[in-house]
Amino acid sequence: MPKRFRGMALVGLVFLAFYCTGVRRLAATPSEERSGDRETITAVLNAQQAAWNRGDVEAFLVGYWKSPELTFSGATGVSRGWDGVLARYKKSYPDRAAMGKLDFADLEFRFLGPDAALVLGRWHLKRETDELGGVFSLVWQRFPDGWKIIHDHTSTVR
Repeated sequence: MPKRFRGMALVGLVFLAFYCTGVRRLAATPSEERSGDRETITAVLNAQQAAWNRGDVEAFLVGYWKSPELTFSGATGVSRGWDGVLARYKKSYPDRAAMGKLDFADLEFRFLGPDAALVLGRWHLKRETDELGGVFSLVWQRFPDGWKIIHDHTSTVR
């Protein structure tokens, strides 16, 4: 290969290495680099768990984006908008006994950019008459007033 082409190939490889490194950093940021955001999101989830366990659905929903664009996907289909998600929760969990005691576990964080995150986890609900649980995936977005869930997909696992 002539010297001229070897030099161009070397420049091309260096450019490709910088490009690929930059794209990887934009595509997803490892959670250890985002410990402050991880702690903030975990605090929101802890507040949600506490609100649920005292029977306060509206306080539980403070962690959700209060927008008509909020979505929730579950066994009964898709609920749209904050009001729709609130109505779904109130219908599915009409009283304190139906709500039981909620626990979240096995949280996994994947940051999708500076203001977006995906959080996977498990949920467990213990009630007087039964127990159930499953998995969830939450899409989070950072807003001026903090991190909020913009999409929730929750499934029951038997």
